[in-house]
Amino acid sequence: MTTPLGAKIARTLGTPAVVVDLDVVEANVARVQGLCDAAGVANRPHVKTHKSPELARLQVAAGAKGVTCQKLGEAEAMADGGLDDILISYNLLGERNVGRLGALLKRARVTVAADSPVTVDGLAPAAEIAGRPLDVVVECDTGLKRAGVETPAEAVALAKRIAATPGLRFAGLLLYPPPDRWPETQGFLDTARAGLAAEGLKPGIVSTGGSPNLKNLGALKGATEHRPGTYIFNDRMQMAAGVATLRDCAAHVYATVVSRAGPERGIVDAGSKTLTSDPGGLDGHGLILEHPDARIGALSEEHGFLDLRACAAKPAVGDVVRIVPNHVCVVVNMVDRLVAVRGATIVGEIPVVARGLSV
Repeated sequence: MTTPLGAKIARTLGTPAVVVDLDVVEANVARVQGLCDAAGVANRPHVKTHKSPELARLQVAAGAKGVTCQKLGEAEAMADGGLDDILISYNLLGERNVGRLGALLKRARVTVAADSPVTVDGLAPAAEIAGRPLDVVVECDTGLKRAGVETPAEAVALAKRIAATPGLRFAGLLLYPPPDRWPETQGFLDTARAGLAAEGLKPGIVSTGGSPNLKNLGALKGATEHRPGTYIFNDRMQMAAGVATLRDCAAHVYATVVSRAGPERGIVDAGSKTLTSDPGGLDGHGLILEHPDARIGALSEEHGFLDLRACAAKPAVGDVVRIVPNHVCVVVNMVDRLVAVRGATIVGEIPVVARGLSV
């Protein structure tokens, strides 16, 4: 079964297409901004999900403090789009990157993260280039085992190094607590704050992150801001995390059934170059709204392989279906533009300006 919107998209734009419903986007933005306001923390959304200055401006207009970027290229694209107060939550290393950071700092308020003396020692030239101080937060690991110092003592030592480096200002602490380790994160934060106070330092920013952690907003005493990203669109991962429902999923991949070569199988024209090879820890590679019992069991570059054994009503060749992706952030990064709709009406396109800007 093909919806009228699906038929129009296939006829005028072609499939696969990544389609976002702006009514749902705006509802998601308003809901999470309200959650942050109620918890008394600033909202600093992560733009790695949408990579769009247009959508970032929508978030700021709704009350967001600023934006979070993961890479310099994203931050430059956001500044080009009129965004200010940018946090880059990533270690920046090397003369080329530091030079670009200095140029960016000339025209926008920028804060960067660091978790090693090597990173800190390399940042000072950016402040010199910009002719203004650079704010630096210490990234801390409280169990995710990604980036970040692992002990409060290391956080204090690195904060002291930042404060002692000409051109740099210690701005605070950046954390991404695992959803089930917020009590341990509180202990880390309390110990680190006490150590910082003993050195005459105060973390003006205590930043937590992640859309899956929206259910923990307000649980960390001393947090000043939160960095959710995926919430603007949501996906199957956020549904599995219990922070979104199907109605909150604003982004769908419209795909056409191009083959039914066997009675219990089929092919859609969305493969790994659209849905990506990241399953997000879930079964299959997306949820087909028209056939929820179908399973996208495997992908090649341009083929999505359907297992239809559990389907009472099976799709036909030519049907246009809507797929809720497992991990929408990586899906957005695969396309140059998003098709914007309101309900069943196509209202325009949103360029994915920061697509591919991984440097």
